[in-house]
Amino acid sequence: MTYRQPVIAFDGSGAVFAAIGVVTLIAAVLPRALQRAPVSMPAVFLGASILAFAVLPRLPDPDPVEHHTIALHLTEVCVLVSLMGAGLAINRPVGRRAWASTWRLLGITMPLSILAAALLGSWMLGLGLAAAVLVGAALAPTDPVLATEVQVNEPTAEPGQDDDEARFALTSEAGLNDGLAFPFTYAAIAISTAGPALGGWLGHWVLVDVLWRLAVGMLVGGAVGWLLGRLFFSGFARSRDLTQHTQGFVALAATFLAYGLVELAEGYGFIAVFVCAVALRNIEHDDEYHAVLHSFVEQTERLLTVAVVVLLGGAVARGLLDDIGWAEVGVAAAFLLLIRPLAGLVGLAGGRTGRRERGAIAFFGVRGVGSLFYVAYALEHGAFEAEAERLWAIAGLVVVGSIVLHGVAATPVMAHLDRTRARRAAQGDGDVAHTAV
Repeated sequence: MTYRQPVIAFDGSGAVFAAIGVVTLIAAVLPRALQRAPVSMPAVFLGASILAFAVLPRLPDPDPVEHHTIALHLTEVCVLVSLMGAGLAINRPVGRRAWASTWRLLGITMPLSILAAALLGSWMLGLGLAAAVLVGAALAPTDPVLATEVQVNEPTAEPGQDDDEARFALTSEAGLNDGLAFPFTYAAIAISTAGPALGGWLGHWVLVDVLWRLAVGMLVGGAVGWLLGRLFFSGFARSRDLTQHTQGFVALAATFLAYGLVELAEGYGFIAVFVCAVALRNIEHDDEYHAVLHSFVEQTERLLTVAVVVLLGGAVARGLLDDIGWAEVGVAAAFLLLIRPLAGLVGLAGGRTGRRERGAIAFFGVRGVGSLFYVAYALEHGAFEAEAERLWAIAGLVVVGSIVLHGVAATPVMAHLDRTRARRAAQGDGDVAHTAV
C-alpha cells in the first residue's frame, strides 16, 4: 500500500484562531490606548469588523435571524456579566434620597421613552401593535454593556468616596431598567400571540409578568447577594484565606446562581443579578476584595462585548441594514437625539442634579447589547416571523448609531464634567451636583 502525503489545505480554522488571539490582545490594550481619545472601544471594533467582513467574503455570515439561538444566548450572557460589574462598582448605599435620580429615570424617563418609541414605530414605520411595543421595550433601556465610558469605573475602598451623579445615575439606571423593559417585552409577545384584546392577556401580564417576576427577581437576587457576602466576608472565610483562593470567580458564581434560581422561579434574572451585585457590594463596603471581583468581571465583560460587537459589525457588512430606508433612519435619529434626551430632562426636572450633569445623563442613554437581546428574546418566544428581519434591522441601526454617536461624545463630555467638578470643589463651591436627592 502506497502512502500518499496529504495535500496541504487551508480550512480557515487556523486563521480564525489567530484572529481571536489578535482581537483578544487588542481588547486587552485598547481601553488604555483610548483613555483620552474621542472614540470608544466598541466603536473601533465595530468599524474594524465591518471592514473585515466586507473584504473577507469567506468569513461566516453572522445573520442574527438565521443564527437566532446564538444571538439570544450570547447577548444574554454579555448583559448578565455586565450587570454584575455595574452593581459591584456602585459605591453609594441604596436609599430613597441617595438614588433619587435613578427612581426618576426609571419612573418617568423609561415609560416616556417606551411610549414615544412605540408610537414612532407604529406611525412612521407602519409596524403592527405587537412589533411597535417591542420596539419601544427594546430601545428604551440604557445599556449596561456599551455604556462603560459614562458609568461608574470601579468600587472604592473608602466608604465615603461617592460616585459623581452623572456616572452613578447612568450605572444604576442601566442596572435596573430591565424591570420595565422586560414586562413590555412580554406584553409585545402576548399581543403577538393572543391578539390586542386586553382580555386575552392583561390579567396574566399584570399578575405574573409585572408583579411576580419583579418581586422574585429582587427578593431572590438580594438574598443570594447577602448570603454570598456573609460567606466570603465572614471571619471563617478570612481565617482560611478563602477569598484569596477564589479570586474573582465568586462574581461569576453569584451572577449565574442568582440568574439561574430566579429563572427557575419564573422571575426576572437580569434584575436579580444587579440586585445581587449591589447586595454583595454593601456587605463590608470598604473591603478591597470588591476590587478583585470587579476586575475579574470587567475583563470577562470586555471579551464578551468584543464578541457581540464584532458579530454585529459582521451582520451589518453582510446586509443587516440593506433594507433600511429614510423612515428607519429618521426613527433612529429621533430616538437618540430627541426622545431619550427630552425624556431624560423631563424625568430629572425638579431635582437638585446640576444642569450639566442633567444634560449628560439625559443624552447618554446608550443603546446596546440589551436592545439586541430583547429583540432576540421576543422573536424566540413570540409570533414575529413576518417582521423578524425588519425588527433586527431597526434595533441594529439604533445600536450602531448609539455606538458611533455616544462613543465619540463620551470621553470629551465626561472629561469636561470632571474638570468642572474638580474646579468647583477647589473653589469651595457648594453647588457641585454630587449627591442625588
